[in-house]
Amino acid sequence: MSAPISSLTGAGNYFEDFEVGAKMRHARGCTVDEVEGQLLTKLVMNSADAHYNEQKMRALPFGQRLVFGLVTGSIVIGLATQDTAENALAELRLDGLEFRAPVFHGDTLTAYTQVLETREADRDDAGIVRFKHWGVKQDDTIVFEGEREVLIKRRSHWVKESRADG
Repeated sequence: MSAPISSLTGAGNYFEDFEVGAKMRHARGCTVDEVEGQLLTKLVMNSADAHYNEQKMRALPFGQRLVFGLVTGSIVIGLATQDTAENALAELRLDGLEFRAPVFHGDTLTAYTQVLETREADRDDAGIVRFKHWGVKQDDTIVFEGEREVLIKRRSHWVKESRADG
């Protein structure tokens, strides 16, 4: 007999576990390398010199290529996912994305989250949580902020307690 699917996700990140006002620093960080900086940029055809042309950028105020803002946002949200969306059924929306400072190849990002709201969903087995995420680089400069709504499983509907036989 195989283990229930609920055993594959964290025990503390169901809808019932999120309290408005709670803040968390996510455990993992990510150093942005050339692959992250270039792959998505090329996949979405963002051909701005700021992301592609090292020679041209050396002559401008930043002095080097910038990491595409949506790569920065994706990394920050990705770092937050283990704690905030491991039991997600759907990503519902992203709002208020702000790219507050440049990110360069070699910068290391860390993510933080605050729970802004929890509310009922139109289904009994899940609820909606609204998060504020922000990311900082190694010198504590905030580089990204944004809000996200996620439809998250309710423990009461998805986790079946195991019963001992006798």
